[in-house]
Amino acid sequence: MEIEKLVIIGSGPAAYTAAIYAARANLNPIMFEGFMSGPIGGQLMTTTDVENFPGFPNGIIGPKLMENMKNQAMKFQTRCLIEDVKSVNFDQKPYLIQGTKTKVLTHSVIIATGANAKRLKIKGANDNEFWQKGVTACAICDGAAPIFRDKQLFVIGGGDSAVEEAVFLTKYASKVFIVHRRDEFRASKIMAKRAIDHPKIEILYNSEIIEILGDNIVKQVLIINNKSNKKKSFEAGGVFFAIGHTPNISFLNNQLELEDNNYIKVKKGTTQTLKEGVFAAGDVQDHIYRQAITAAGTGCMAALEAERYLTNLGI
Repeated sequence: MEIEKLVIIGSGPAAYTAAIYAARANLNPIMFEGFMSGPIGGQLMTTTDVENFPGFPNGIIGPKLMENMKNQAMKFQTRCLIEDVKSVNFDQKPYLIQGTKTKVLTHSVIIATGANAKRLKIKGANDNEFWQKGVTACAICDGAAPIFRDKQLFVIGGGDSAVEEAVFLTKYASKVFIVHRRDEFRASKIMAKRAIDHPKIEILYNSEIIEILGDNIVKQVLIINNKSNKKKSFEAGGVFFAIGHTPNISFLNNQLELEDNNYIKVKKGTTQTLKEGVFAAGDVQDHIYRQAITAAGTGCMAALEAERYLTNLGI
């Protein structure tokens, strides 16, 4: 079996950017884009207008942006396989990547499988209901969209992320409600105080959204107080999940060192994992920024670092 120089696992902004840089450097990368593990193209495939990616002053539809990235990667002869990676073996060299149909030996690997936003099972929040029609999981990505401006917005969560997203949304909303199922925040004290003291934020403790209603977009939410069991309907322009993300790492089978929150651990200032020749880019290692542009940036870093690694090996 021929040994490849580089395998890229994933298909979002990080993966396609890595492929563009690696292919232009004559590394002839193979990319496992996925299939059953999630939409090819990553989270942007489920978004509508992307207005914060540089170079598109009028915005661009998420799936179109990913189509452009893929086409650019393929222009430089990236070999794309539409299949999932079932397992990897980093205990041998060259490394073994086992796809659904294809087995590959490789000198280096870039993991860019992303992370999925956690969502609750709420009636109206599903993909074929109001998801991306007023229900989202990224206030920074979507909060400035016209459909949310001057509306009552609802953030689900009780940690630092929920407070950060709620404060961010106050720039655009008429009012922001934080819906938290417990009677006190999980957020740090300084963050909790920021929400409590904000004039445009109201906190609904011991509360849960049980239904999201509307026509073409979100118009109302039904909330229950889980202590009194009383239900109340609110006008709403949007609902934002802020309950965390799950990095897509199950196929690694504990072969890489992880952070405490299960994101892949990389050496500071790099995309190098603690396994030689294995790099991680995008949301699978970034639990702070989680933006398309930062994912693309780390994809570039990973490709450059992989190229240097292979050069040092004389490959």
